[in-house]
Amino acid sequence: MNRPGAAVTAAGALLALLCQGTATAQEGEEAPREVSGGYLSWAPTFGSSAGGAATVTAEAPAVRGSGGRTWFPVDGGSAAPRTGDAEVGLGGSIRLGGPGADTLTLGELRLRLDGGTGTLRVRAERAGETDDLTLAEIGAGSAAPAVRTGGATWSGLRVSLTAEGAELLTGWSGRSYAAGDELAPLDVTLGTGASGTGEPQGGIDGESGDDAATPAPDESDPAAGPTGTDAEQGAAAVPSAVVEQANLAAGAGRRVTGEGFEPGEVVLVAIDDDTRYQAVADDSGRVARDFPVYDTAAEGAHTVRLHSVTGGREAAAEFTVLAGEPSP
Repeated sequence: MNRPGAAVTAAGALLALLCQGTATAQEGEEAPREVSGGYLSWAPTFGSSAGGAATVTAEAPAVRGSGGRTWFPVDGGSAAPRTGDAEVGLGGSIRLGGPGADTLTLGELRLRLDGGTGTLRVRAERAGETDDLTLAEIGAGSAAPAVRTGGATWSGLRVSLTAEGAELLTGWSGRSYAAGDELAPLDVTLGTGASGTGEPQGGIDGESGDDAATPAPDESDPAAGPTGTDAEQGAAAVPSAVVEQANLAAGAGRRVTGEGFEPGEVVLVAIDDDTRYQAVADDSGRVARDFPVYDTAAEGAHTVRLHSVTGGREAAAEFTVLAGEPSP
């Protein structure tokens, strides 16, 4: 005799076992998280057939900083830092121009990483024509992603032109580019809006973990994001900044702290309007960053400015460089 009820029960039990097996197989894998902010930092240089270096101009919301670097703010996407996966869009663009070349604009950048390697796509605009293409292949950097509370950084990712990227640059500049030619490496920092685990492994631009001011890891569930209360307080607060010792001699090192940012938000640190460093806001919207006051610093008033890469939040603090011997 057929027993439909028993068959349904058996099928349900089998399905439950299969689901349990799938869950076990996926245990320990990191699910992608929606990014809460971040930026890509890149300093490529370009030449032309006329022998001169091309000018590189950042267009908002991208910003141009020291060392020829341009910071492109993250404009949505997701990331799983521990597996080296990310797919994010970036705001702003760079405009290239130079001797013997017309203007080439590279915008709407999109970075995709799969296990730490991937592609960089762009929208290229030149002479009234627009083309979406994969500009470069992205290779792994020298170190694993530096996972920290509320975010992660990939440093020194290699950038190698694709065939279509090389064709684009050759046609624009008149200079020969080939597939596989390397441009400057790039760094990318993402805020995930959730707590990570493990000690920071390093900062951007080759800075050590101690020097890269990142919040201490949260010992709570790594998959949990900031509480609603914390997020509301971070969003509602007016950012502020303070330098721990406002009066100091050249050659010293000091720390700027800020609060009122959004949890997981990436904040750029500019000294006298020169963007040099970055920090990631902790679950309470606070940031901290050590910075040096070089021996060559001019005597008098200076400014440290904190501003979010996504815009809308910034704060500034002043400090004074005194004449005399360096501070201890």
